[in-house]
Amino acid sequence: MRVVAWQRRSNLAKRITLKNYSVYIMASKNNYALYAGVTNDLERRAEEHRLKFYTGFSKKYSCTKLVYYESFSKINEAIDREKKIKGGSRKKKLDLIHSMNKDWRDLSESPN
Repeated sequence: MRVVAWQRRSNLAKRITLKNYSVYIMASKNNYALYAGVTNDLERRAEEHRLKFYTGFSKKYSCTKLVYYESFSKINEAIDREKKIKGGSRKKKLDLIHSMNKDWRDLSESPN
C-alpha cells in the first residue's frame, strides 16, 4: 500500500512539475493594439483569441495574432512576468516582440 501511495504522489508531482505556463502578447491585425496575458495552454488560448471567445479588450480591439511568448514551469513566475510586461511601456513590449518575431508573424500558425 505504501508503495502505491508513494507512486501516486510521485506521478502527481511529475505532472505538476511538467506543467507549462506561458506569458504571451497578442496583437491586432495592424499591430496597433497589444494584449498581454498568461495561460497554461498557449495553443488553446491563442485559438480563443482568434475566435473572440471572451468579451473584453482583446475582443474589442481584435487582438487575434500571437506575436510573442515565454514559457515558465511555475505559475507564480509566469504571473510576475505578465505583470512586468503589462506594467512596461509600449516600447518595451515592442522590443520584446522584435527580439523574437521581427516580422510580426502569427506564431500560432504553421510555418507552411
